[in-house]
Amino acid sequence: MTERRRSEAPAFMTTEEVIDFLRVNARTLYRLIQTGGLPAVRVGRQWRFRRSDLEVWLTRDRATP
Repeated sequence: MTERRRSEAPAFMTTEEVIDFLRVNARTLYRLIQTGGLPAVRVGRQWRFRRSDLEVWLTRDRATP
């Protein structure tokens, strides 16, 4: 099970991972969190993001041409 878990994407992502994933800067990410636009959970002094929530958020908020 450990080998399988390593090959899968992590269920929760750190702030730095989300910045790389979304290709935004830290200021934009924190603004999205504060406005409630981006689903995030505060764990102590750090933010965590569920990968599945981010994928839903990306498809839901997609601009239509």
